[in-house]
Amino acid sequence: MTTAWEPALSIRQVLTLERVLAGEPEVVAGAGHLDRPVRWVHVAEAADVGVMLSGGEMVLTTGVLLAGDEDKQAEYIRSLHRAEAAAVVLGLGRAFPAPPDVMRRAAERCGLPMVVLHRPFPFAELTEEVQSRLVRRKFATVSLSESVRTALTGIITAGAPLQRLLDEIAVHAGCPVILTNLAHRVLATAGERPAVDDVLRDWERIARQAGGGEGDGWVRAELGGRGEHWGRIVLCGYRGDSPVGRLLAERAAEALVLHRMLGGAVHSWEEQSAQSLLTDLVTGVVPARQLLPRVRAAGLPVNRRTFVPLVVRDGDPVVLDRVLRLLGLPGLVAQLADRATALLLSLARDQDAEALAAHFATRLRKESATGTPVVAAADARTVWEDVPAGLREARHVADAVAEHGATLDLPVVVRLRDVHLRGLIRLLRDDPHVQAFAERELDGLLCGSDAEPGLLAVLRTYLATGRNKSRTAQLHHVSRPALYRRLEAIRTRLGVDLDDFEQAASVHIALLAHDAQQG
Repeated sequence: MTTAWEPALSIRQVLTLERVLAGEPEVVAGAGHLDRPVRWVHVAEAADVGVMLSGGEMVLTTGVLLAGDEDKQAEYIRSLHRAEAAAVVLGLGRAFPAPPDVMRRAAERCGLPMVVLHRPFPFAELTEEVQSRLVRRKFATVSLSESVRTALTGIITAGAPLQRLLDEIAVHAGCPVILTNLAHRVLATAGERPAVDDVLRDWERIARQAGGGEGDGWVRAELGGRGEHWGRIVLCGYRGDSPVGRLLAERAAEALVLHRMLGGAVHSWEEQSAQSLLTDLVTGVVPARQLLPRVRAAGLPVNRRTFVPLVVRDGDPVVLDRVLRLLGLPGLVAQLADRATALLLSLARDQDAEALAAHFATRLRKESATGTPVVAAADARTVWEDVPAGLREARHVADAVAEHGATLDLPVVVRLRDVHLRGLIRLLRDDPHVQAFAERELDGLLCGSDAEPGLLAVLRTYLATGRNKSRTAQLHHVSRPALYRRLEAIRTRLGVDLDDFEQAASVHIALLAHDAQQG
């Protein structure tokens, strides 16, 4: 990557050096350009000095060859401007006892900072001071560049996730770091949480405003390769020197490009962003209201919307995302564990949430190349703080279907009412009373050291088939007499009569609760 930074001092910084202050410097022109970088200091009396410059120099002169010739004075300033000199410093003395108006006016027109020194001053001291500082800064900057590159490369080669890499960048920058795509959608963030949230609250306006330049501490670097850009890294509110900020942004961009190349999937960062958001919503680790800035910055509409929480089992997240785009539905997609994918739709208040969810599920089945994905849903939410509970409910429904989907006649979108008792038990599985009930009812099978290992499986099949002995024997590949012996062992160990509906129902509920806990 081509480096766009150079270790430099600004004109303003040079003028505050002790040795320079001894010469009583006064800015007589170009005062609005004092933040220009000084790449080098050059002492020159020749009238055609411009041809010897390469840009960024602070030129020191007594003007001895310009005295008495106003045309030469004006051309001298113009030649410095054409050579892109940083500034001109004129030592007042025999040639010019006062600032020459011709040079001052020409410098003002060109926007070239012009400084006069009112006290005699040895230029050698100034050049020595500035050159030594520039050399020290150059070595310090090179050292910083290499240390940052080494740290970030080490994180990448260790196989660390994107977030770990961004956290390291934020530590070096000392400010919030935002990773975006080209549409300004936030893919990931790093830095102190309150500072990040302050940036994200008004991200859409801040990210696009013309004033968000480096002068405000916003340092950007493009991400891409082979002539194609696909994202940006932004240091938000960086307080250090601009050249160092650009260096950090460029080292960060190099590392992020490498991380993406090694990561493989083209949309992996977008998927990680959605997964992080939905995981935080489902788990409740971060309160829903605190996630609002991240959700808005990720591009999901949240104002006056209806939210539809869905969980899809055996559905390819890439296909889900494609179907969303085909239908024009805004939403976040994130892969969860156990072949489940969470999906949060954001709909306008006047849209039919149930009809659109069914339309999505139907289209998803058509687009899926293998298998039939199961779409589980919770009731639509109009309050953002209710979304986490909705996602958890949809996950419960999906898990309940997964446990015993073969025996269920399912609609295209499955809801809690469609999974009946199994769904209720899954919702209550963390209740200590339910847990104690299951342990108490099944104690004879769970804790007996001499219990036959297959008895719990036989009981599960027997109850699931509606206590059909023939079907149970067939599924377990045993004879009827062998099944009778096992059922008798179960009755003995549990102390229940499985022919009694109420007792059998109690054991069935306990078994469902036990299975829900194991899941």
